[in-house]
Amino acid sequence: MTARKFRFGVVAGPPTSGKGWIAQAQRIEDLGFATIVVPDGMQRVLSPFPALAAIAAATTTLRVGTYVAANDYRNPVMLAKEAASLDFLSDGRFELGIGAGRPDAGRDLAMMGMPFDRGGVRLNRLAESIGIIKSLLAGKKTTTSGSFYTIADAEIDPKPVQQPRPPILIAAAGDRMLELAGREADIVAFGIQPTATEADLASRIDLLKTAASKRFDQIELNLNLMGVGDRIHPWMEHRLGLTAEKLKELRAVSCLFGTVDEMCDQLESRRERLGLSYLVVGDAFIDDFAPVVNQLSGR
Repeated sequence: MTARKFRFGVVAGPPTSGKGWIAQAQRIEDLGFATIVVPDGMQRVLSPFPALAAIAAATTTLRVGTYVAANDYRNPVMLAKEAASLDFLSDGRFELGIGAGRPDAGRDLAMMGMPFDRGGVRLNRLAESIGIIKSLLAGKKTTTSGSFYTIADAEIDPKPVQQPRPPILIAAAGDRMLELAGREADIVAFGIQPTATEADLASRIDLLKTAASKRFDQIELNLNLMGVGDRIHPWMEHRLGLTAEKLKELRAVSCLFGTVDEMCDQLESRRERLGLSYLVVGDAFIDDFAPVVNQLSGR
């Protein structure tokens, strides 16, 4: 397998202000990051589609994406419409990240008066939704009657700029979700425990490879880094009681410790062994990670 070139992104956190939101995105672009992605939720984060549209209008090269849109929050026809519109407005810089919902998504759904179904139901609904979204983004008039969605003569316009459609990222943790991602995703974001080792991640990648079969080489592998340099994300300390020293001892693959050169070496080694080439960090790590981005982007 030919190694993919590295690309790097930032997971945007809570905004300080409208002007601050734009200024941060422009700085992220200037530092050489390839993407900025926005989570989906009712609390602490902006609604992803208008937030990303504002960034797209204020930048020229930065790709924008959802990380990830919760499938149950939106009808798939409307989600496809939102995705196509943002791809059109960004001149083809949009990536649709989608998933079955975070473990705490039940709180958001309760605010909307909607049920939080068991995982298997949400996964099956996501699978059906992805089929509809792919069809619509590819410019097809779509009619279907499934277990969860019934639509008639649906089509969207304007069409997305990217052909045959914008890339689809699927966030996957469990076996069945990885199997779905292997069949459908262009990019897979691995949901792993903060303490997971490289061997743990390798077993997840092996499952994905089996599910994807011949199309595995077409899939970009993504991981959200929760520790960079000598720091870890505060919630890992406050909510999980973890420390940087403990995660170093465990050799957690979710973290990247050491000097800039050491971090670059680790990423090149992980790409060779695991195929990881697309890494994102929280906005708290932008300055720590920028020298790595400068050395490895596009290599």
